[in-house]
Amino acid sequence: MGEPQIKVGVGAVVFKGRDVLLIKRGKPPFMGRWSIPGGGLRHGERLEDAARREVMEETGVSIAICGLIGAFEALPMGVDPDFSLHVVMIDYWAEWEAGVPLAGDDAAEAAFIALDDALARVSWDETRAAIARAAKLRNIAAQSPESAGKR
Repeated sequence: MGEPQIKVGVGAVVFKGRDVLLIKRGKPPFMGRWSIPGGGLRHGERLEDAARREVMEETGVSIAICGLIGAFEALPMGVDPDFSLHVVMIDYWAEWEAGVPLAGDDAAEAAFIALDDALARVSWDETRAAIARAAKLRNIAAQSPESAGKR
C-alpha cells in the first residue's frame, strides 16, 4: 500500500475593493463551510496558474496574482475528525479582474463579502490567518513607493 501521500493545494484571497471572495464548500471535506477558493495542484502545473484556475473553476472570477501569503498545513485529524489527508496549501493574495461570482465546481455559493464579515464566516483559524495576512500585505503594497508613482 505504501506511505500515505502528501497533497499540495493552492488558494487565493481575492480582493475587490474592501471585499473578499469566499466560497461555501458544496462537497466534503468541510461541506457547508466558508473558505477562500482553492484546490489541488495538478502535475506539471505552476502554483500561480493553479490558483488562477481554481478561482475561475469555483467562482467564474478572473484574478491578478499580487503576491504570496504563505504556506499552511492541514494535518490528518488536526482540522476535522473526518479529514485524513496531509495537505500543504500555498496561498496567494490577488485582485479581482473580471467576472461576477457564481458557484461552480465544488462550491455551493460564491460571493464577495466585507472583510470583517469574511473573517467571521470562515471556520478554520488558518484560513482566517491567511485572509488577515493578505489584507496586511495588500495595505503594505498600497503604501509602497512603487505604487505611489502609479497613482
